Amino acid sequence: MSNVENLVGEWLPLPDVARLLDVSITKVHSLIDEKSLAALRVGERNIRSVPAEFIQDGQVVDSLKGTIVVLADAGYSDEDLIVWLFTADESLRGRPIDALREGRKTEIRRRAQTLAW
Repeated sequence: MSNVENLVGEWLPLPDVARLLDVSITKVHSLIDEKSLAALRVGERNIRSVPAEFIQDGQVVDSLKGTIVVLADAGYSDEDLIVWLFTADESLRGRPIDALREGRKTEIRRRAQTLAW
């Protein structure tokens, strides 16, 4: 298992994401293409999956898309941005993904924007 797989913990294969969001698998692929979600190939079977914590209350975490776009614009690959979102930061008292799930997007976006410089 790779470092990013261990860091994230729970992954959802794309069909599971579609079921949780109550959308088609085609829509899940569109969400990934438009940077609303990020996915990696994980596990022994190398299945394209999304971190489970990207989904909250049957929806994509509200402020995730803008954060993914900012990180992608800074040159981060999907793997890099997932690692950044799931790595604990003492100054945040947690991980960026936790802050986004709590609605603290301004602080996270500001930090993400500084990565481009």
